[in-house]
Amino acid sequence: MTEHGIKWSCEYCTYENWPSAIKCTMCRAQRPSGAIITEEPFKCSAPNVGTIERSGGSPLICPDSSARPRVKTSFSMENGSKWSCHLCTYLNWPRAIRCTQCLSQRRTRSPTESPQSSGSGLRSIPSPVDPCEEYNDRNKLNIKGQHWTCSACTYENGAKAKKCVVCDHPSPHNIDSIELADTDEASSIINEQDRARWRSGCSSSNSQRRSPPMPKRDSEMDFQRIELAGAVGSKDELELDLKKLKQIKNRMRKTDWLFLNACVGVVEGDLSAVEAYKTSGGDIARQLSADEVRLLNRPSAFDVGYTLVHLSIRFQRQDMLAILLTEVSQHAAKCIPAMVCPELTEQIRREIAASMHQRKGDFACYFLTDLVTFTLPADIEDLPPSVQEKLFDEVLDRDVQKELEEESPIINWSLELGTRLDSRLYALWNRTAGDCLLDSVLQATWGIYDKDSVLRKALHDSLHDCSHWFYSRWKEWESWYSQSFGLHFSLREEQWQEDWAFILSLASQPGASLEQTHIFVLAHILRRPIIVYGVKYYKSFRGETLGYTRFQGVYLPLLWEQSFCWKSPIALGYTRGHFSALVAMENDGYDNRGAGANLNTDDDVTVTFLPLVDSERKLLHIHFLSAQELGNEDQQEKLLREWLDCCVTEGGVLVAMQKSSRRRNHPLVTQMVEKWLDGYRQIRPCTALSDGEEDEEDEDE
Repeated sequence: MTEHGIKWSCEYCTYENWPSAIKCTMCRAQRPSGAIITEEPFKCSAPNVGTIERSGGSPLICPDSSARPRVKTSFSMENGSKWSCHLCTYLNWPRAIRCTQCLSQRRTRSPTESPQSSGSGLRSIPSPVDPCEEYNDRNKLNIKGQHWTCSACTYENGAKAKKCVVCDHPSPHNIDSIELADTDEASSIINEQDRARWRSGCSSSNSQRRSPPMPKRDSEMDFQRIELAGAVGSKDELELDLKKLKQIKNRMRKTDWLFLNACVGVVEGDLSAVEAYKTSGGDIARQLSADEVRLLNRPSAFDVGYTLVHLSIRFQRQDMLAILLTEVSQHAAKCIPAMVCPELTEQIRREIAASMHQRKGDFACYFLTDLVTFTLPADIEDLPPSVQEKLFDEVLDRDVQKELEEESPIINWSLELGTRLDSRLYALWNRTAGDCLLDSVLQATWGIYDKDSVLRKALHDSLHDCSHWFYSRWKEWESWYSQSFGLHFSLREEQWQEDWAFILSLASQPGASLEQTHIFVLAHILRRPIIVYGVKYYKSFRGETLGYTRFQGVYLPLLWEQSFCWKSPIALGYTRGHFSALVAMENDGYDNRGAGANLNTDDDVTVTFLPLVDSERKLLHIHFLSAQELGNEDQQEKLLREWLDCCVTEGGVLVAMQKSSRRRNHPLVTQMVEKWLDGYRQIRPCTALSDGEEDEEDEDE
């Protein structure tokens, strides 16, 4: 038999070794005790060798105990006495001191414990330590220690690296860094799952079991996005800084964490964090303190004294800025007709959906079949002054009213219109969500919000189905507008298409802010003109002008036939990213009004005179005119007279007449307003009773 025929197989890696090999060539494990080899390789070996005879008569030799440090039992016996790991249940060889799979320490039985493999009362005999098993365990530990995986970013770092080279996360083998992070949380508020993986890595490498981490406080678990400041410097300075940060954190309340979370939300564009702070009753004008800036640890974003408005302006968050600047005072709870009558409100929404139709033909735009105009009831003037004040506080937006009336004369600037002609406009309170334009349109017509997005869906479908029509008007208007301001540039068709695609996408996103094009489309859906009275400039909290708003003006349904549209417009107010419905109050008679104009109206018809010029007597812009329609002011005034019922007052103000009638108004809207007003009528007896008691007290005195 040749030497190849008597190779011996390694019991660990099954590699076939030459008969002269004492250890496995592949895994360096010792040769099994039952292996036989020929005499030739050991003829010149040491004399400590004993010869045995095989049945065939050929002498065989095997090394004695000095050549091999142990005597291995048969495979079947050893396999039956393997021990199971208490962590991963892996069956290990009896001489392994650690689990080959998870490297956990083998548990030794107490002297009084009986072995599991035997039912007798004999004490278990500890297994002798196998040098080969120790070598394999040490070799696996060395291989394991060559790299460690970062628990934060999963990057494999070198064994000597104390921190991750990518994210500076401490090594799980670095006990000092772990203790520092566990006790003081120096670098960040670490996720509990990451910390569990972090500690498990330490226990596997150091053979130590730790108790599970204590749960964090609610304030810390809710605001894990806030990164705390990390101290640098000497060890003493580090300890002092960490102690100071811990003291600051312990003083933080839930409101403080909500404020810091809102500040980070403004920087990252998270509107929900700002809304959470607002709904909790947080102060919008709150300023960042030095300790809070230290906790946030982002000098490039946060400064001492900054508010949420400052951050919104700094990072150009126009949507958040609009919400923050139109914050409603918390002194009075808002109560509008749509909130008081939810059943009637739902019926009105169904009525609006039923009256929405799509025009057949090339211009397949959606339109409403009913002409409805919302006005405040004249019965409000019959209420006591105190009840009237309460009603106006709850239904009006005082901040918008003040900005449009006092800060800049945009509405009610004409005494003739506001006093003698009873055409004073009131700004209804509106939600501060991104749907404020759609809500204000339905408030000015039906007195409700676009809660079910019926109007938004009609806007989106009309823009897509009539994209060619609206796109031509929009492109021509934008080109003329840029040239009128001296911006002599021209866009490629691809750029025009990209901008138009963005406008289409805004219409399909609930809560997205809308633009002038969407108002133009809404005028076609209502089949009536829309007049927007708004501020001309974006201004910062310091009063600095940031840019033009471009919303103020008249939007006519120019793509419809004039005979298909109504000439009674609606009015909207715009104040720094927020739209509000501007409505009038009903009047009893108009015999002595009209300023020389022939009204030809019934007694139950309310006529509101809406100015078509600003306080400087300049004609309001008409949006989205074609090149043939632009012309001069005389041509534009002629166009306004064609699309609206216009007249000129005695004071020389060009106005448009908004007509509404109780008999012609929708009965559900009238019923909703009456039910809302009944709540204030019930307050009147209590007020009258208190006034009577005061009169009696005066008489007694």
